Amino acid sequence: MTIREELEAREHQILDPEASFSDASLGRDVPEEPCDLRPVYQRDRDRILHSKSFRRLKGKTQVFLAPEGDHYRNRLTHTLEVSQNARTVAKALHLNEDLTEAIALGHDLGHTPFGHAGERVLNAIVPGGFRHQEQSIRVVEKLEKNGLGLNLTVEVRDGIRNHSTAGNPSTLEGKIVRICDKIAYINSDIDDAIRGGVIRDEDIPKEYKDVLGYTLRERLNTLIHDLIITSKEKREICQSEEVGRTMQSLRQFMFENVYVNSAAKKEEGKAQALIQRLYDYYLQHCDQLPDEFLSMIRDEQEEKERVVSDFVAGMTDNYAVMIYRRLSIPEMWSVY
Repeated sequence: MTIREELEAREHQILDPEASFSDASLGRDVPEEPCDLRPVYQRDRDRILHSKSFRRLKGKTQVFLAPEGDHYRNRLTHTLEVSQNARTVAKALHLNEDLTEAIALGHDLGHTPFGHAGERVLNAIVPGGFRHQEQSIRVVEKLEKNGLGLNLTVEVRDGIRNHSTAGNPSTLEGKIVRICDKIAYINSDIDDAIRGGVIRDEDIPKEYKDVLGYTLRERLNTLIHDLIITSKEKREICQSEEVGRTMQSLRQFMFENVYVNSAAKKEEGKAQALIQRLYDYYLQHCDQLPDEFLSMIRDEQEEKERVVSDFVAGMTDNYAVMIYRRLSIPEMWSVY
């Protein structure tokens, strides 16, 4: 018996009957020989962790564009917070931690530079629209490894595709990530907004604090405990009515006071104009795309609009700014 088989057998001993068992996965689009050490979801987690798109998350905006300070979240730190919260819940509910972690680590791989500002402008100008969850799937199925993709399991891709509010993951592990994503970004965005002086702690309505807590730690503690306890009782992944309703109200508060029309968003118009400029330029100059993108148009006959959006969406904030400057600002000429 291999180590992988030992680990698969252990899952049947310790996990809930409703968990996603590694040896019962629906598999990959391209069949592979099993690893002798790692079950399939652990292998998927490792592939995501070692991918280029995962590393680029450190250079992508979470909420605050180009913040001056070392302690603001970026897309990578958000992803790690989602992963940690989701693994805590999965472990407490005796569900598959490896699957949960793989979904969490991969859920935002398709996010654009400049956060949702970049996503909104691409959604408006790319034929067929642009949604970061679908782009995350395109990253893992097509764009990584020079067109080979990561060949992830069906369950991991399902969780990534359905992590947003309107999604409905087919696994309990995916449902955990979907809720923990909101738990993570609402609370971390409050922390960052207070640090940046966009809101004050006293601006948060007292009725929300009375239910969820008065500090970041208290709110996370309440939300994670509530999710675990309620899910245990109801045998599904859900929050209690009061806590779920209050979290949604707090999310709406953040939309009204931070996510829209706030000091934190004053540079978004410039960021969107930058994304528009890059998209328009490469649409007219496809020959200047990197070879792996150019070959998708030339050899695979993919629509150039989709390929250009792939290239622009994959940029970090700083890389997008650098390319924009190169295209828009003339260089000084010198004979020396």
